[in-house]
Amino acid sequence: VWGPDLITIYNDAFRPILGDKPPALGRSFSEVWSEVWDEIGPMVAKALAGEATFIEDFPLTIDRYGHPEETWFTFCYSPIRDEAGRVLGMMDTVMETTGKMLAERNGRLLNAELAHRMKNTLAMIAAIASQTFRSAETLEEAQSILSERIATLGEAHSILTRSSWSSAPIRAVVEGALAPHRSEIGTIRIEGPPLQLAADQAMTLALAVNELATNAVKYGALSVETGEVFIAWRVGRPQSDDAFRLEWTESGGPAVVKPLRHGFGSRLVERVMAQKFHGTVELDYRPEGLRYRLATTMAQIAPRG
Repeated sequence: VWGPDLITIYNDAFRPILGDKPPALGRSFSEVWSEVWDEIGPMVAKALAGEATFIEDFPLTIDRYGHPEETWFTFCYSPIRDEAGRVLGMMDTVMETTGKMLAERNGRLLNAELAHRMKNTLAMIAAIASQTFRSAETLEEAQSILSERIATLGEAHSILTRSSWSSAPIRAVVEGALAPHRSEIGTIRIEGPPLQLAADQAMTLALAVNELATNAVKYGALSVETGEVFIAWRVGRPQSDDAFRLEWTESGGPAVVKPLRHGFGSRLVERVMAQKFHGTVELDYRPEGLRYRLATTMAQIAPRG
């Protein structure tokens, strides 16, 4: 950067930093970087007064592609002197560090998100454990049920991890929750279009499907060879008031008897599902087969950040 007019002279390595700015060779440095001159101008003045400035990862909002852009630079403004010691210009030795700083920021955000998810998961496991041991009749039964519920939660976590915890495909969630029960003697059918669920809804649905399947194996359609479970969902336009419905229908099994006691599983498939999906739930103990319905709107199941 040379002379009282701050004429810009640069090498090829500097070109990428300029982006789509007009050709800068021979123009005033203050004109080239007019949008950030309030921030870098004082450092240029110091260099021209004989004092060098070195700064790392300095944040600047520049305009090189027709819009404001958040960037970072590590640079040194050094005075250039003649043989008599007079300052005639300055040397700008610069390296852009935007990529590094964005990566560090993203890393911090991911770590914060991981910590948040871990706290939520541990709180959910604690609640599941408490409710399981409170509802079970024997310690052995509680241990078995708790292991199955945590395994289901783990499978839902695996599905969400593959999509960076942004959302999960409903079919993968349902199939993952049903996987331990596929070897039972009844038949399971699944039908429904592709749909992404928010993370908390995916975990709750996985637990609810596991509860329904467990009961079907013990008392319902999956306890006999002629039994069938049919899981289906219907969707509307994304983020609209169109209806979303999910149904679990059992047939061909023993005559259904409404249970006298409602445990954690019943509360999960009814109250918790209704809460997470902001909708309504119906659990119908028909003699010919249990029917479970969840109804909400598409606006309520849009993946949320």
